Amino acid sequence: MKKTAMAAALLAGFVSMAAQAADTIKIGLIQPLTGSVAYNGEADVNGSKIAVKERNAKGGVLGKQIELVIEDGECQPAKTVSAAEKLIQKDKVPVLSGAFCSSATIAAMSVAQKYKVPLLSGVSSKSDLTERGNEWFFRSAETDGLLARAFAKILVEQLDLKKIAYIGVNDDWGRGGISEFSSQIEALGGESVQKLYFDHGTTDFYTMLTRVRASKPDGVFVAAETQDGSILVKQMKEIGLQSKIFGVGSWATADFANLAGEAAEGIHAAVPYAHTIDRPENKRFVEEYKKAYGELPGKYSAAGYNALNILMDAIERAGEADPDKIRKALAETDYHGPNGSFKFNAKRQAYGFDAVLVRLTKGQPEIVAKATVTADE
Repeated sequence: MKKTAMAAALLAGFVSMAAQAADTIKIGLIQPLTGSVAYNGEADVNGSKIAVKERNAKGGVLGKQIELVIEDGECQPAKTVSAAEKLIQKDKVPVLSGAFCSSATIAAMSVAQKYKVPLLSGVSSKSDLTERGNEWFFRSAETDGLLARAFAKILVEQLDLKKIAYIGVNDDWGRGGISEFSSQIEALGGESVQKLYFDHGTTDFYTMLTRVRASKPDGVFVAAETQDGSILVKQMKEIGLQSKIFGVGSWATADFANLAGEAAEGIHAAVPYAHTIDRPENKRFVEEYKKAYGELPGKYSAAGYNALNILMDAIERAGEADPDKIRKALAETDYHGPNGSFKFNAKRQAYGFDAVLVRLTKGQPEIVAKATVTADE
């Protein structure tokens, strides 16, 4: 009798868990949680969790709670493919968010297309991602080309940066950022004196920086994320490099400011988000994020938050967690977030939101200029 009762109890437990699982809608999230970009991947996950927490507190989506299933892609294409395959085939997610580095996102795009599951990137900014004709891929991030076109003139004419050395991480995003900014600055009469690349996780930049110092640039453009970038700018100060620093990446984040310390002072950064943006939606987001994590959000926190809200809105409009219906609903996005409004053009590139040029002052991102992403981006 005892064994029968125990078996019945176990069966009831399994039925209860199955019923609970059926009452959730899964969303797959791929971010780098280990490696040199882990600071930034974690920030995206944190922002994503805030969005899910808020939505679940309001009753979820279609009467069900959202379940975030997170995988570590390490910003490596092969590992990102494995993560996407696992999320789609094993976890049965109907939609994906990720995968941070442009090279990793390119790899995930092929998996999304293979299984016909929508993939939304809130971070990857290599300009040509939305030029590949992949109808399952959407992007809610700015592109390197937009940032270059929006702010190159200010950098050249107002900051008087005419002779530029470029340093970037040796991946699709780093090379793309340097290509976009150098071409725009050269078109305005600027000169490119160096174009140098480093691998993720580099800790010794001294030889590279000695070459940069010898070229005596007015400014040094850097495409780097938190860990690599903070080490790089500190070593710039150590060798006495006096050039102004500007670039793209994780500059306007609390993690970078804390790690770089005094070396962050005066850096100019072109970013899609800063916690100092004056919008009611942003003030609410900053308050919730600070309450949850004890720090101010940065661009990747906002990217995750926006991406998950866009996906959850699409599932609601789709009426069910069906990949093709979600894809069609994504095309009808009209979302208002911390840094502006988001809609998708025919290439599934988001537009309507703002990008800002900031100057770091005592660790805080002071907004110098603003540009709106247009539909023809």
